[in-house]
Amino acid sequence: MPRFSKISEWLSAEREALRARFVRGPFSAGFFEFVSFGIKQGWACIFGGLLLVLILATHFWYPDAAALSRYDFLVLAAIALQLGLLATGLETLEEARIILVFHIVGTIMEIFKTSAGSWIYPEDNLLRIAGVPLFSGFMYAAVGSYLARVWRIFEFRFDHFPPLWQQGLLAFAIYINFFAHHFLPDIRYALFAACALIYWRTWVNFRPDRAYRKMPLLVGFGLVALFIWFAENLGTLARAWTYPGQEAAWKLVSPAKFGSWYLLMIISFVLVALIHRTREGRHAEEPANRQSR
Repeated sequence: MPRFSKISEWLSAEREALRARFVRGPFSAGFFEFVSFGIKQGWACIFGGLLLVLILATHFWYPDAAALSRYDFLVLAAIALQLGLLATGLETLEEARIILVFHIVGTIMEIFKTSAGSWIYPEDNLLRIAGVPLFSGFMYAAVGSYLARVWRIFEFRFDHFPPLWQQGLLAFAIYINFFAHHFLPDIRYALFAACALIYWRTWVNFRPDRAYRKMPLLVGFGLVALFIWFAENLGTLARAWTYPGQEAAWKLVSPAKFGSWYLLMIISFVLVALIHRTREGRHAEEPANRQSR
């Protein structure tokens, strides 16, 4: 944590220096905040973004005759990326633990889903469990990494944060339905309704620059799920995995998958909240009135 604190302090100092140099009025202040928001989002996405770059790059340029399979290279590259982020202080140990939890949860789901024929991994490799390449778990870990980092980088605070036991029950029901709908009626619409019921009053307050801004948490879930769906299209374009109907030629991933990612966002959010040991009452701190320290 000390190294990360030093990096964070240095970045804050640089941001203030740039603000003093370029901000001259309301328009430039708004533009500066917009750019700061984008930079912070990129900072939060560092693991997932680099992993996606690796997936795309190996699709176009990985040698066919390489002794190490592409999937195994991605496993080793993802591990090296994790170690590099930790060694440089760009990622905290807490975020690494979150990534490990997501890797385990995601791999379990991958093993079941591939056995049910929901999607396949078309290339051979050595580092796999029950036909699932180990790099697949890192794709779920990327979601957990993003949520943990964006929570910290934007200094999240929440208004009307639901009790964690309610969120935990919802997340558990969503996770079970990902498996059970292959044998029982799919209850995802009831789960969407439960999401709306639990979170409809919840607002997330975030700080892109000096002042706090806010949006409904349900909208935030939707925006993140949309970007994950975009990334999934790039992943299938790179043939990291394929859905039924994409075997002969690539086509757009079904928009229905957006709903699946939305529900997965709930699971991801609750896991991060639990790991942070969030408690109701710590989130409504009138953050909109707080200024930069």
